[in-house]
Amino acid sequence: MSTADSSHSPNPQKHAFQAEVAQLLHLVTHSLYSNREIFLRELISNASDACDKLRFEALSDASLYGGQPDLRVRISFDKAARTLTVADTGIGMSEQEAVANLGTIAKSGTREFMSRLSGDQKQDAQLIGQFGVGFYAGFIVADRITVESRRAGLPPEQGVRWSSEGAGDFEVAPITREERGTSVTLHLREDALEFADGWRLRELIAKYADHIDLPIQMEGEKWEDSPQEGQPGRMVKTGEWETVNQATALWARPRKDITDAQYEDFYKHLAHDWQPPLAWSHNRVEGNAEYTQLLYIPQHATQDLWDRTQKTGIKLYVRRVFIMDDAEQLLPRYLRFVKGVVDSADLPLNVSRELLQQSRDVKAIREGNTRRVLSMLEELAKQSEAKSAEPSPADAKAEDAKEAGQPENPQPEGGKYAVFWRAFGAVLKEGLGEDAAQRERLLSLARYASTTHASTSLADYKARMKEGQKAIYYLTAETPAAAQSSPQLELFRQKGIEVLLMSDRVDEWAMNFVQAFDGTPMQSVARGAVDLGDLQNEAEKKAADQAHAAAAPLIARLKEALKDEAADVRATARLVDSPACLVAEDGGMSLQMARLLRQAGQSVPDVKPVLEINPAHPLVQRLAGLESGDARFGDLAHILFDQALLAEGQMPADPAAYVRRVNAWLQP
Repeated sequence: MSTADSSHSPNPQKHAFQAEVAQLLHLVTHSLYSNREIFLRELISNASDACDKLRFEALSDASLYGGQPDLRVRISFDKAARTLTVADTGIGMSEQEAVANLGTIAKSGTREFMSRLSGDQKQDAQLIGQFGVGFYAGFIVADRITVESRRAGLPPEQGVRWSSEGAGDFEVAPITREERGTSVTLHLREDALEFADGWRLRELIAKYADHIDLPIQMEGEKWEDSPQEGQPGRMVKTGEWETVNQATALWARPRKDITDAQYEDFYKHLAHDWQPPLAWSHNRVEGNAEYTQLLYIPQHATQDLWDRTQKTGIKLYVRRVFIMDDAEQLLPRYLRFVKGVVDSADLPLNVSRELLQQSRDVKAIREGNTRRVLSMLEELAKQSEAKSAEPSPADAKAEDAKEAGQPENPQPEGGKYAVFWRAFGAVLKEGLGEDAAQRERLLSLARYASTTHASTSLADYKARMKEGQKAIYYLTAETPAAAQSSPQLELFRQKGIEVLLMSDRVDEWAMNFVQAFDGTPMQSVARGAVDLGDLQNEAEKKAADQAHAAAAPLIARLKEALKDEAADVRATARLVDSPACLVAEDGGMSLQMARLLRQAGQSVPDVKPVLEINPAHPLVQRLAGLESGDARFGDLAHILFDQALLAEGQMPADPAAYVRRVNAWLQP
């Protein structure tokens, strides 16, 4: 039977995709984490979240405490038995929850999770905490993990024991557990016995969990001399539990009592990020809405940053009671890269998601957070500008090259703000269309490449505008290379007029909402007829008018030949070296916007661009010289149009036809 025949078998067999669970666990535990000590941070964070969730659920059902009101985390170890246990008195798990939560790797989305394992280890570490894999960090140091748990509200005989060696399977058994909550016991590998040490564990708790707002306890230890002479002494446990963290929410402490290192450590715990943040802001806001905000600007983007359906936000507490992890209502979507905590005194403790969406106080907090983040970014930009204004060896070399008549090599903007803009600039630009109230501030923060600078602000562009220039000129394109080589720039380059080059996917959409900056109109060089106003002298304008008049018969013939492809044909003065280019009408949809909408799955009507020709170009003149009855006129007209498409980074509607027409003209 042939392959074609087998593909039409009347009884096809359906198979489910299989996963190598052991390999997946290996990737989780050895590819996502850059430091194995991170397992303790993950387990303590899970225990803390369990306590916070119990505290929240108990607001409506106090019986969940079951006569055990204390919320705490206890860490114990047994070096002889090679075990380390993290136990909490939080919400706990039922047998069904244990199977679902611990037995399903990357429960929030295996496909998304696996797709993010393609980068280097440092980039992959960005995924921690986003896909439900933190628990499995225990397998970095353990060859077996045992979990015992009982959910709050269930009787003792409905406890559960879950255990696994991380090799592709797990065991679940019912147990009787008197105490509510969960204990996670790691059976340590031989090379991980450093973590069965009181001093080492206290060091890690201080590093990762000192801020957690509930006590983290360890059994006290004291030094005891050996009863045998000549033998070393050892640390022995006292049997008394001691709180080893400050058990105070960092954001609730006065700023003067918090060091930069503590702010950075808190960020690393909060964002599951090993790199320190670019900036942070810690404020107590009073007024109609009282709240504390601690907001961070990261220095690198997560892999899911461009997924606008991904749930993002900052942590919300009400009177230090945990409400939700991703309070997306507290920041606009274009600031989804921000990490932080908001602790409100004004929202009711029984607040629900629906109430958050409708609350006047939440709107005030959202606006306050937005203003604060933009203020942080403005400060970063100001610091970068001040730093760049200082002379440097690179500046001296550039000046020497300029004096020697050598071409200037544009230097990218430095400083923390440049780091921010490379990571999040395209996301911030979404606010130009989404937040009209902050549009002017966002424009002042925007940085763009231009025909003369690697990166520039709009304010700096305005300061360099030529005398008589009445608009800020810009060009949107699919890529930086396409922008730099666009024929629409030829006249502007000839006259030394700087043009902003915008090549982020969001630019084409965002600029639909921007008409001016600081009172100066913003004008696309690829939309409408070019009008340089006072930048063109009368002689140039007269020559252009004469050329246009002379080209009128040719334009009429081109309109007829290209009536199915072009909305209009006209002569232009914007071209110097190219025979033709494509532009969009004022108020019309560009080809790039149409393409972006189609890629997004939107239904878009056929968009016809305007073809502009350069009457002085030899190819256009040759076209004009063809007799009206010459069949080659149509072929050359379509070649001209398709070349203009290619110059814009577009593909001709019929590439094969374009090749045939070009080959026909190349033949002697």
